[in-house]
Amino acid sequence: MSQPGKSILLVDDDQEIRELLDTYLSRVGFQVRAAADGAAFRQSLCAESADLVILDVMLPDEDGFSLCRWVREHQRFAQVPIIMLTASSDEADRVIGLELGADDYLGKPFSPRELLARIKALLRRAQFTQERGGEVLAFEDWRLDMVSHRLFHRDGEEVILSGADFALLKLFLDHPQQILDRDTIGNATRGREVMPLERIVDMAVSRLRQRLRDTDKPPRLIRTVRGSGYQLAATVSLQAGDGR
Repeated sequence: MSQPGKSILLVDDDQEIRELLDTYLSRVGFQVRAAADGAAFRQSLCAESADLVILDVMLPDEDGFSLCRWVREHQRFAQVPIIMLTASSDEADRVIGLELGADDYLGKPFSPRELLARIKALLRRAQFTQERGGEVLAFEDWRLDMVSHRLFHRDGEEVILSGADFALLKLFLDHPQQILDRDTIGNATRGREVMPLERIVDMAVSRLRQRLRDTDKPPRLIRTVRGSGYQLAATVSLQAGDGR
């Protein structure tokens, strides 16, 4: 499956990798832009957004973690899927990247075919989450606009969601009051394992709880069901409007 017209912004200081991926991904129908450092990446993304970002951790001017955080803090780019690349085998790097909102993680050296498979999976997920056009889902004190992916609290605060945050929240909202096991959550939100599945899912749920102010002990909104998984303890209703 090719993705004609989909744009990818590649950020890596290794010229050979940039040229190899530019050629490979262009041949299968992607529009590829490349940057060698953080400054060029910021300039390129601000000038024209992308459908997906491939972001190296080690760059000459600033690391990929700070760039990932910068992307997630801007409403205009917050939903863009991010794949992070690293030459390090340290799991701590993967944890940091995922906690900052990266959608996937790939260690160097890697196969371009594997990278392509992950790109396609993330773009399919991004497309799937946009299918329910015009809907606003209401639960507790929150409103989620399914088109813009904007999440609003009744006090007026807007919470910026990454693509992974949105996919997980949507999964819970599609199955209120149901217990979802870790396999179901992992397959729906990430689709593959970059570290033990249990670790990935627990991190993702913890991050979403922070977004939803669900920090009581024990959490009130997204409950842990010991030995089974997680449950959204809220009633969900469908509304019209912009989520405010």
